[in-house]
Amino acid sequence: MTGSPTALERIFYPPAPEPWTRRALLSPLALLSWTYSGAVRLRGALYDSGMLRAEHVEGLRVISVGNLNVGGTGKTPAVLHLAELLIREGRKVGILTRGYGRESQEPLTFTGTEPLPAVTEAGDEPLLLARRCPGARLFVGADRVAAALRARDDFGLDTVLLDDGFQHRRLHRDEDLVVVDEAVGLGNGQLLPRGPLREPPSALRRATLLWLRAAQGDAAPNPWLEAVTAPRIRTRYGPTGWWDPSGTGHATNALEGKPVLVLAGLARPGGFLKTVTALGAEVRDAALFPDHHRFTEEELRQVEARARQHGALVVTTEKDAVRLPAGFEAWVVRLGVEVLEGEAHLRRALGLRGETRDL
Repeated sequence: MTGSPTALERIFYPPAPEPWTRRALLSPLALLSWTYSGAVRLRGALYDSGMLRAEHVEGLRVISVGNLNVGGTGKTPAVLHLAELLIREGRKVGILTRGYGRESQEPLTFTGTEPLPAVTEAGDEPLLLARRCPGARLFVGADRVAAALRARDDFGLDTVLLDDGFQHRRLHRDEDLVVVDEAVGLGNGQLLPRGPLREPPSALRRATLLWLRAAQGDAAPNPWLEAVTAPRIRTRYGPTGWWDPSGTGHATNALEGKPVLVLAGLARPGGFLKTVTALGAEVRDAALFPDHHRFTEEELRQVEARARQHGALVVTTEKDAVRLPAGFEAWVVRLGVEVLEGEAHLRRALGLRGETRDL
């Protein structure tokens, strides 16, 4: 079982050239996109002209990690890689994140070495970041300027990563790193809701570094990147191991030949299905939900019943695992990042010194 593209994927990432019949059917969405585009361009013009100003937090290095696409470009692994690298170099690191999907509006701060809040309070990605990088302090809340001030004044941090920060222009940043998945590029190049973009491709001119995620297979056409002058790094994402329900780590071939049911709430689940298959597991079934989906007890009971029916183990992503209740048994695949090209550019953007393999 390989999984088919979701309805949104078929709209946002169509075959090229896109059939005229599809363009005609989706013309109402194009009208909405033009309206949204006007609002986005107006806001951008206000910042570009100086009528709206970004707030600068002195003494704190701010590195924004964002994208143009909605969902599924590989931003969270990028943030993790950067945080781990900075901590190894002796930096005091914070991660500022909105905490998408959480119920609480109260600002939170915590680290992975402390008792963690519930996923309903913090959101799934902040919990994943805290678990994977316990040396970084998480700040969850909509007001990133207030969070940056607190990071500097209350905790003495010297560097913060602004998660999903490309469109959050209120906080001044020293570097604007933009993640692009070469497998899908910028899709059809159109703004929401007709396409996957939150800003027009021309917004890439603000980027100070492009983080390119190498495609597993053929790369999508990326004509918009040709005009971008920012330095680039190319990275490869890959599984580093399995974690069983008890939290014990295993090699990547641990489930080779074993029947599995894939449980995932992702914007583009096809990539995860390919990863599980590439690791040698035999995918018998898949329970796929929208991105950041909060699983109900009934849904999980049905997943367990389907897994028993197939004699299969449930496997899931790290991000989905933090939304699962205690006692729900699932194997979790962990992803890592390898920098293929441009490490010197990356270290410069992070304000780090020293030799790299690119020098």
